[in-house]
Order: sequence, then C-alpha cells, then structure tokens
Amino acid sequence: MTSTRPETAAASAVVARLGREQKIAMLSGADFWNTKGLPGHGAEAVMVTDGPHGLRKQRGNNDHVGLGDSVPATCFPTAATLGSTWDAPLLEQVGAALGREVRAENVAVLLGPGLNIKRHPGGGRNFEYLSEDPFLAGKAAAALVRGIQSEGVGACLKHFAVNNQENRRMSLDTIVDERTLRELYLAGFETAVIESQPWTVMCAYNLVNGEHAGESRRLLTGILRDEWGFDGLVMSDWLAVFDRPAGVHAGLDLEMPSSQGSWDGRVSKALDSGELSEADLDIACARVVELALRAASGRREHGDAVVDFDAQHALARTAAAAGTVLLANEGLLPLAPSGTIGLIGGFAETPRYQGAGSSQVNPTRLDTALDAMRARVGTDAELVYAPGYDARTGTSSAAQLEEARALATRSDAVVLMAGLPASYESEGFDRDHLRLPDDMYALVNAVVTANPRTVLVLINGAPVELDFVAEPVSIVEAYLGGQAAGSAIVDVLFGDTEPGGRLAESIPVKASDLPSDADFATHPTQVRYREGLNVGYRFHDTWGVAPRYAFGHGLSYTTFEWTDAAVTGSGVEFTVSVTVTNTGERPGSEVVQVYVHDVASTLFRPEQELKGFAKVHLEPGASERVTIPLGRRAFAVWDVASSGWLVENGEFEVRVAASSRDIRFREVVSVADDGDGAQLRPAVTAVPAPAGPVATEAEFEKILGRRLPTPRPLLPLTYDSGIDDLKLTWLGRRLHGVLMSQIARNFDIGEMDEQTATMLRAVIGQMPLRGVVVNSGGRLSFDVLDKLLAVLNLGRH
Repeated sequence: MTSTRPETAAASAVVARLGREQKIAMLSGADFWNTKGLPGHGAEAVMVTDGPHGLRKQRGNNDHVGLGDSVPATCFPTAATLGSTWDAPLLEQVGAALGREVRAENVAVLLGPGLNIKRHPGGGRNFEYLSEDPFLAGKAAAALVRGIQSEGVGACLKHFAVNNQENRRMSLDTIVDERTLRELYLAGFETAVIESQPWTVMCAYNLVNGEHAGESRRLLTGILRDEWGFDGLVMSDWLAVFDRPAGVHAGLDLEMPSSQGSWDGRVSKALDSGELSEADLDIACARVVELALRAASGRREHGDAVVDFDAQHALARTAAAAGTVLLANEGLLPLAPSGTIGLIGGFAETPRYQGAGSSQVNPTRLDTALDAMRARVGTDAELVYAPGYDARTGTSSAAQLEEARALATRSDAVVLMAGLPASYESEGFDRDHLRLPDDMYALVNAVVTANPRTVLVLINGAPVELDFVAEPVSIVEAYLGGQAAGSAIVDVLFGDTEPGGRLAESIPVKASDLPSDADFATHPTQVRYREGLNVGYRFHDTWGVAPRYAFGHGLSYTTFEWTDAAVTGSGVEFTVSVTVTNTGERPGSEVVQVYVHDVASTLFRPEQELKGFAKVHLEPGASERVTIPLGRRAFAVWDVASSGWLVENGEFEVRVAASSRDIRFREVVSVADDGDGAQLRPAVTAVPAPAGPVATEAEFEKILGRRLPTPRPLLPLTYDSGIDDLKLTWLGRRLHGVLMSQIARNFDIGEMDEQTATMLRAVIGQMPLRGVVVNSGGRLSFDVLDKLLAVLNLGRH
C-alpha cells in the first residue's frame, strides 16, 4: 500500500539526496532509544520508548536499557486488566492519556500495545497481552492505538508474530500450521492494523517455521503490507536482528538499538553483490525518515502537552475497576463498612501492580489497598490488618499464619489478598506451573476455615490454580491494576463502583488440562503448536473440558434481563440484536458476546468462536437495544489451498452469550457467499483433522503439509546460540563468566531491585551471540564472532 501522506513524498525526496553510506547508517538507531537524524534535511532524530501501559522513558544518557531509572509516569493497568474491560471506548481514553504523556516527554513512539495470543497461561509476559482470543485482542489493541495516535504520536504493535513464550524467545523456532497461524496468531494483528493504522510494528525475536520473523518478507511485506495495507515502519525488537541484509529486503526498516555500524559492511556487500537491491535500501531509509517527519508534524499540530496527573490517576483508577472481574459471590459483596473488617495479605501494604521487565513504569504515585480501605471505612468500622505473608516471596511464617487465623476468627468479614509475587512472572522466563506459593494455599484454607465470610482478592498477571480445600464465598480477580489498583479494589469491594470486568482468558482447573501444555517451553530451540486452534475456550468448549472459570465470565452487583434477541440479514451480512435491561437496584454494565458455530463443517472448526461483542452501561431500570454486526469474516476460515478466507455455505448457529459457557440465545441462519471463488470447496481444500486436541507428530505433518523439521541442535554454536550455551564447551565456559560480568556492568544490574535483576539475568543468558556484537559498542565485529565460533566449535568437547 502506498501512502498519500505528504511526509511520504517528502521522505522519498530526502532519500534521493543521500549517499549510500548515509542511507545504510539510517537503518540502525543512534543509541538505545533514539533514531539517527538528518538535521540538514529537516528530519530530526526521534525517541521511541517502552510502554505498553505507561511511559518508561530513561533519564540521562541513552546507551543502555535504563530499567531502574525512568521518569515518573502514570502506570495504567496492565494489558491483562485492560483486556478484561471489553470496553473499546474506555481503552481509547486510556490510549489518549498515554499519548499525552508521550508527547509531553517529547517521545515520538510508545512501544505498545502488545497483543500476542495467550497460548498458555504460564507465559511469563502474559500480563502484557490482552487476550487468548484474536478478535477481542485485535479490537482492544486497535482502540489503544487510536487513542495513543490521537495525540500526534505513534504506537507500535508488538511482537509480530507468534511470540507466545519467554523461554528461549530470542532464537526459538515456532512450528505452526498455516491455518492456525492465520486464524489465531495473525488475526488480531490484522484487525489492529486495518482499524487503527499504527505508525509502527515491532517484529518478534523468534523464528516462524524456520525463518526469523525479522527476515521474513512473507510476514513483513506480503502479509503486513500487501494484504493488510500497513504503510508505516517496521522496527526490530531490541537485539532481534539475525541477518541485516535479509531483514532490509524483507521489510525490516529500523534496527534497534544501535549496532554501532556492526551490520553496515555486510549491507554494503549485499548491495554490491546484488543480494540486496538499492530500491530495498531506499524504501527502508525512506520509512525511517518519514517516521521523523510524522513526529515533527504531530508536534506542530498538537503543540506541547499539559498533563493533569490527577486526572490521569483517576482514569487509571476507573480502568482498573472496569477490568476487575468478580469470579464468585455468594452474597458477601459488596461489603458494608461496619463491624470488624480483617484485611489480610502483604499485597495490601506492599502492592504488586505491574509486571517485571521492559514495561516497568516509575509511577507518579501509588495507592495501597490498606490506605484506601482505612480512608473508606473511617470510623464506621474497625479495620485490622495482618500481613499473612512476605509480599516479596509469598512465604508465611508460623507466627504470620497464626496472626491471620486469629484475625479472621474475630472479624465480621475478611478481605484476603493473595496472588503471585513478582519473582513468579516476568519478561524473560515462563512459569513452570500455575500454582500460587504453597504458603498462600495454607493461608487461604486457614483463613476461610476460621471465617467463611472471606473474600479472596487475586493479584496476578495470569491465571492461577484455585484448588482450595476451603473455598472463599467471594473471589475477585484484580490482575495487575496499575498505580491506582489499591483504590480501585476498595471501590469494587464496597460497591462504590461495579466490578466491570469479564475474563479475556479462560482460567483452567490445572495446567495439565491444556493441550498446549504438552509443547510449552519444553525444548531449547523449537516449539511445535500441535494443539492447532485448541487454545483457551476454543479447547474447553470443543472438547468438553470444563475450565474453572470460562472465557467472558464475570458477575455483577446488579441483575440484567436479556429479551427480544434476533438475528437478521442474509448472505454473509447479518445483525444480532438484543435488548438488555438493568433489573437491579445498582448501576452496572453487561457485555453481550456473540459466538458463531458452524453446524456442519467439512473442516475441523472449534465448537464456537467469538465474532462480536458490545459493552453497555445501564442505570437501574434502564434498557438498551444492543446491535452487533456479523460480516463475511465471521463465517470464514483460512483456506490453505487458495491462500484466502473462504466461507463454506450452509447453516451456522449464532449464539448470544454472557460467556462462552453461558449462552442466552441461539438462532440458526443460512449463510451463502455467492462471490466468485469465495466459497470453500471441501473436496479440494479439506485438511485432515487430528483425532484429539493434540495432534500426533504424524497428524501434525499432514496438517503442515510437510515433514517436521529437525530442531536445531545446541551444538555447534551459531549466531543464534545463547550466551548460556557457551557453557556447553570447555572454552566457552571460561568465556561465559567474562561475558556475563561485562554485560551485567553495561546494564547496571548491581543497581537494580531483585526482581528486575533476575529478569535481566534470564534475558542476558538467552541473548544470542550475535547480540554480543551489537551490544559491544563497536568493539567486536561479526568477522571476529565468526572466528571465535570456529575456535569454540573446534574445542567443544
């Protein structure tokens, strides 16, 4: 797609005046966070910096990651919470608030949102992602992007594509069949690109079917640009580049961070040999220049931003409550501010409100549930607090356990806050189980046994196993709600606002129930998506394995009546309508979800798939007629043979629901796509379906249409080998310690808090050896790395 923006033509004119060396130099950043500029040509350097739920702008110099020293910024709820709002208008407001802070700090692009699919709840970075479902994730991401870019700055969709685990993410080869790739892992990006036109997209670290994402012309040009119409810039994830000439040809415009010219010689040689064309170079350079020109235009149009941090904090509080999910409630909530209320849990005093890693924000302020609850009850009730556990480790001493039990016994009601300590989930590593710390199960059982009138508030970035011996009567999933989470939780507990969230992911009974568990973080160089489309509710609803709590589930403090549901339309265009009435005594919101079920599909299809939703906010007694459109894509599948979205004509059941397992209305419609070549031809296109939720290797090969590739061995060492892989050779073991010490100094690990240091050590250990060259400040070259690898591999035994 060719852009008609004036900046596009201006950028091309600038590039036409540059020499080859200048063009090549522009394709890599100036430092860790800034691009290079061309001041003489009106294209200034611009800063890009981390999001996605708050600005993380490094103070001072820009030569390293700067995790421990960033400017204060509003820490909005994490994506796990924002996705649970199911509220696109609210997310657009949050995006605009983020954009204002980005503009105020003279940053051009916020690196977010992230919308990788939550293939497995153990993904270490799941708190940064929106949903297990691509339709919901795409709509939510599009809303955030529209909001961010409404302030004259850019957003960055990430991580493109199929980056669904942290373990070995920088060199892992993801083997996925084409239909699953299109329907599950690319569909959300497609929606967000088409509906919000982000300024930038970030490629992922991993390989996809044997090809690095950043060197895949099919992904970055064929699909992203030619099919979806993306006309912005593609940048690398930090240190993700494997082969710069191949990346330039593929459509990877900007390498980040700066490689200090490490790749320039190889790009020049590729141009000389004809491996890379001058046209490819010009296109990539023009996109980098255009980003600078767009940033300048945004500043001129919008001017300096004035940020009202009180208003930002209030919005963060609203969003946190809107994404809080009431999982269970047997009449205890909302609480009355009377009698003795026991507040138990170290998170009440030392809140966990965001995840660890590159998204970590330095908040402008921080609300605690303890302070907020004290202010809320005042003198109307006696509030007594007991920590119950160490918020840093999740462990309880015998004295803490006894204090909590005693407090529960004498309280009229108990609020127990429990969840995952920061060390359990982070960028850089995955969880190897879904359990809470053992002592928290003991604490929950002791407190609930002592006082059945206990509400459990969960603080976590992703699902946990909730197999308690003594079940709390009320359970609230608060996720990681940002800097205002403490106040938002109290607002919800006392009914000052509603728990507005609905689950954007299924909560399984146990990890071993899930088909993806068989191939999750189990191999160092390859992962096989043998479960195909059987992810999240698609698995639970298709194969009859009940989750603990279903996708889309969430209770309210009021009641709703759904009436007069209807589906109208013909062909492939339909409209779903239903009247929702608040029949209770409190204001509240309801989420109408529309799922589509193919009654008699030739191809394997999940039992149902989300194809529309709407959130309505109603005062007591108020009604609203909700209408949700269903277009051709709601009924289509990706046809591998024709490389297109096709519809199999026939009957489809449209299901109007409050969750994937709470269907309120069903109607069968006859779908007929009469477009030329638009119908699915089963005899030609049928692909064998596996007999169960996890394909055998033989079944998977049939679905792939090729033999399974042999995983890359850890030896011999290559550019993609991690630093920790050096320990596999005797000479490498000696080099490993030296490298780790030097890189630790470069990243200031000694100055970081424990959770950030742990995350960064994991990231560094998995850093590919090519990253050592890029991160060397020009002191090492790829030619030197080639020679070093030859020596290491000769003496590997």
